Amino acid sequence: MDGRRNFHPCRTLGNLAGQRRTGHDQFHVLPDMLPLLPRSFHSTAVILAAGLLVAGCQDRGMATADSAVATGDSLISPEPVKRVRFRVPTESEITDPVILASVQRGRALLRHTRDSLPRHVGNQLQCVSCHPAAGTQPNVMPWVGIYVRFPQYRARAGTTQLIEDRINDCFKRSMNGQPLVPESRDMRDIIAYFAFLSSGYPQFAQVEGQSIPPVPPLEGDTVRALATFATTCAACHGPEGLGTVLAPPLWGPQSFNIGAGMARVRTAAAFIKRAMPQNAPGTLSDQEAYDLARLMTSRPRPDLKGKELDWPNGDPPPDVAYPTLAAERRARATAGAADATGAARTDSAARQPRSR
Repeated sequence: MDGRRNFHPCRTLGNLAGQRRTGHDQFHVLPDMLPLLPRSFHSTAVILAAGLLVAGCQDRGMATADSAVATGDSLISPEPVKRVRFRVPTESEITDPVILASVQRGRALLRHTRDSLPRHVGNQLQCVSCHPAAGTQPNVMPWVGIYVRFPQYRARAGTTQLIEDRINDCFKRSMNGQPLVPESRDMRDIIAYFAFLSSGYPQFAQVEGQSIPPVPPLEGDTVRALATFATTCAACHGPEGLGTVLAPPLWGPQSFNIGAGMARVRTAAAFIKRAMPQNAPGTLSDQEAYDLARLMTSRPRPDLKGKELDWPNGDPPPDVAYPTLAAERRARATAGAADATGAARTDSAARQPRSR
């Protein structure tokens, strides 16, 4: 990028005026004027020019400030915003037709993922299977505001992820498929849709209605869940839970794999409680949600190669569906430390003189 594009004489020379300059270290500031002056005048010329420009900038700044007051623009410095209200932008806010086409294509990919990206999807799900209303429904894992929350540290990866990484996590886990090429048109269009849904949101701000409200942990009962499933879920997901044209499979070879977030019982219970059944969301009790979540996560589903490397810092959530190497190492270290502490106490007690 051409550095001259961002050159601002007032800022640059203002900095010069406030700092000590020696020798000829500022030739680049006034390249047309300095060669015409004797060397002994170079530093003086720079400082003088800086002073003149700074004075002009101050005058211009006062005029700009007066104009700002007249127009109602306060020119305040931006302050970090921690939390904002939920708002779904409208397409009428997009003025660039090329961007609009990209946003619309990205939304179509997310709605019809399997048909649009068959080489990257290994099951019968669409992205909107877990993000209803094209990611615009509050409290059901919406995509509204998600673009401004990245880069983001992800404990499961143990590192800071870009939004491309997070999207590909879903393709590998929830879609049981293959990741997109980060520079591909498909990835760019999906991100364009996410950026559109995040327009107007401050960077790193939390959004009301983001993610999904948790349900207090309960012990689920799979036997009890079977009766609820038959009356509430089977009409859309099929009597065997293997999916229909109305809803995706909940388990089996065409469902999400064990590495997906929905394979965790607490995540599944929260989603069921908030979003299911589709014709009457929010009508199930906490206990019914946990019963169904326990039933769903207890059924067989595709595996995920390398899942044992998740949460490399040894901090998996309590409901993760598989063991991880880091957690096992931490458990062994903790047990070893406890054994060493116990042995030291025993040895110390043995050395104490016995009272007669």
